[in-house]
Amino acid sequence: MNKFRSEQSGRSMVEMLGVLAIIGVLSVGGIAGYSKAMAKFKLSKAMDQVSNVVTNVRTLYSGQPNYSGLTTTIAIQMGAIGAEMLSGKSTTSASKAYNAFNGQVDVAATAVNSVANMGFTVTFTGLGKEACVALSTADWGSGSGSGLVSVAAGTGAGTGTAFTAGANSTGTTADATLPLALAKAAAGCSGEGDTNAVQWTYY
Repeated sequence: MNKFRSEQSGRSMVEMLGVLAIIGVLSVGGIAGYSKAMAKFKLSKAMDQVSNVVTNVRTLYSGQPNYSGLTTTIAIQMGAIGAEMLSGKSTTSASKAYNAFNGQVDVAATAVNSVANMGFTVTFTGLGKEACVALSTADWGSGSGSGLVSVAAGTGAGTGTAFTAGANSTGTTADATLPLALAKAAAGCSGEGDTNAVQWTYY
């Protein structure tokens, strides 16, 4: 008499739950790592954007006595703001520029040492707290050759941003030490979400 033995192999419920837990942990770790990598990439790109805009504006106005008439629109039309910051629009049709964090970029002539149009500002809005602090405390060059006059961190959106808390610029605090102190940057970059901004003033 033949006896047939039926064997079924498979995974128990406990084993399957263990596998799913491991997959879940690895997925969460991967997502967190990806998020950090993207934040670093955007920060690096934003720093490059600031440097490029400043260099291009200074080159554009190198033969001029001052920065009279400088606006974001003029900077775009004259190629001082790169095409990658124009959200796919051409230099002839774009009137706004955007940074790596999708916040608005504003460029304008400003007074330096009480002399009208002797300098210009570059303002990045739409920044989260971490990006705001990192951009405002970076060493943008504190020597006289850099042309950097001040760095300010504040909250708000657009050109009406209030650079009061933690700001390091004329008219906001007497402290003119560069780069901006971490404590002041943290105080200035206090807005929730992407409501923070950084403003650089150059001559």
